[in-house]
Amino acid sequence: MATETLPARIINIDSADFQELHQNAWGRDFKPAELEMNGQTYQANFGLRGGHTRNYSKKSFEVRIEGGKTLHWNAEYDDPSMMRNALSFYFFNKIGVPSPETNHFWLIINGVPQGVYLEIEAVDSLFFQTRNIGCRSLLYAVNDSADFSLFDPVTKGKKLSLFDGYELMQGKTGTKSRLTSFVRNLNRTSGKNLAVYTAKRLDISQYLLWLAGAVLTGNYDGFDQNYALYEHRTSGKYRIIPWDYEGTWGRNCYGKPCGSNLVRLQGYNTLTEKLFTFPACRQKYRSIIKKQLQAAFTFEKLEPVISEMHARLSPAIRNDYTRKASYDSFLAEPSFIYDYIKERRAIVQRSLKEWE
Repeated sequence: MATETLPARIINIDSADFQELHQNAWGRDFKPAELEMNGQTYQANFGLRGGHTRNYSKKSFEVRIEGGKTLHWNAEYDDPSMMRNALSFYFFNKIGVPSPETNHFWLIINGVPQGVYLEIEAVDSLFFQTRNIGCRSLLYAVNDSADFSLFDPVTKGKKLSLFDGYELMQGKTGTKSRLTSFVRNLNRTSGKNLAVYTAKRLDISQYLLWLAGAVLTGNYDGFDQNYALYEHRTSGKYRIIPWDYEGTWGRNCYGKPCGSNLVRLQGYNTLTEKLFTFPACRQKYRSIIKKQLQAAFTFEKLEPVISEMHARLSPAIRNDYTRKASYDSFLAEPSFIYDYIKERRAIVQRSLKEWE
């Protein structure tokens, strides 16, 4: 049953279609369904989503609503807090990096309760329209080949294509070639020429702000994948948006504790390494990190958000028997995250002093 603290989402779908989706966990099929949400009924297409989570007993879903709106419904099966994605995107929005809006809800499919889910706004054309951001092209970084290097992270040989790791979501002729040119020039240029080129093709201030967010929240997988890259229509410069931040705030993407020092101050990818060859970029990044340690990444700012989210989720999590983690684990999560914030702040402050 839905709780008073969370809204309900109701899916009605042909039982044979729903069974077929479950039986083909790695399939890309979508089936027609009816969605009841916020007092309205919509026609939609319904399918599975996710990477390794497709093998889990509790599936994550994608809902494509008539009219073009897409919603991602994450089971957050590995996260005992059910809060890490939501908290991360809240944090990014707070520091000025446009990120998906989120909403926890109680899911019912064909009359059967499915437990608590996290609804995540899709990064698509509607995302940019809502925020009045001009978008020339949009690419998803879908695996760790999206590290801005010339070499495959597995084979260590040269990539067969510099577009490896990306999925084209929006863009006309030239989108792929512009990105491959960017990666190629980034790796084959240095000094003043590289400084001029990156300033022309990359929104450096926005990139460094995103980098600070990824470093502070501790998303080890967020530097060479799990991001969206778009070309700003007016400036023509690349900007970046975070995606998939379940493995943060002291736990990895499988929900295991990973410590507060897993991610180094500088992050991990070739683009960042190239930018940090310039003293001006290093100094700007230092300033951004120091500002966020004073303004946004503090216990005083984050505790009320975590506390309110946890309290709102608690009655529903207590009634959700589909989750992997126990209710006791959920109850302990705020303290776990508070410890991470305290430890992470100390680690980052120490790293700032040690970084030449």
